[in-house]
Amino acid sequence: MNRTARLYALVEELRAAAPRPLTVAVLAARFEVNTRTVQRDLQALLEAGVPVRTTVGRGGGWSIDPEMTLPPIRFTADEASALVVALAAAGASVPYAGAARTAAQKIAASITGSAAVAAQELAARIVTLPSPSDSTVRAAVEQALTTNMVLRLSYIDATGRESDRVVEPAGLLTADGRWYLIAWCHTRQAGRGFRLDRITAAAPTDAQAQPHDLTELLLGSAAAGAVQPTVLASLAPPPRKRKATPR
Repeated sequence: MNRTARLYALVEELRAAAPRPLTVAVLAARFEVNTRTVQRDLQALLEAGVPVRTTVGRGGGWSIDPEMTLPPIRFTADEASALVVALAAAGASVPYAGAARTAAQKIAASITGSAAVAAQELAARIVTLPSPSDSTVRAAVEQALTTNMVLRLSYIDATGRESDRVVEPAGLLTADGRWYLIAWCHTRQAGRGFRLDRITAAAPTDAQAQPHDLTELLLGSAAAGAVQPTVLASLAPPPRKRKATPR
């Protein structure tokens, strides 16, 4: 068993035993390696962000939080290739690119067999031209969306005019390879779209944003017909029912 496969199997062994901890000696016997190798593997998992932990003393050992890890996933060759293409499209300029990169590393470590071969062969045949991106701006937008905080930004519109805006983020729109922050603009007192590559500066404030319906903010705009990508439908919560207005 190579190291990548062993690391994956090690996680699953800890998942199966959770919440009971396993000692290094038990794990070494299970994978037929020495204890020093297991210690290095566990340290590598820890550094990669896998939620493994160790407890000392009688009854101690290594354990994992099963709620923070995925169960085994078996990809077909086509599914693995599709993931490669999707991750290649998630370049440095797209939102949450950093998290996508670390997720890709975890997925890659879990793919084995013919699926792994297909993914590796396709990955070697995909190239991209790097595009400039402001990681500070992107990080501020990501944080504002995740924490529902009001965002202060500087923006250059299509005519080249720069303005300062205070906005309440509602969501993200992607169209023709570009990303837009859809938000309620305090200056315009209306919903507006801000192309991410035209935001020159962004900083979160201490104010909590009010909830805004993304579909309603897009009404009357060129993106009024935007729909949720089919692939994300299973991840999103069901739509909230509107309260009936008494007559």
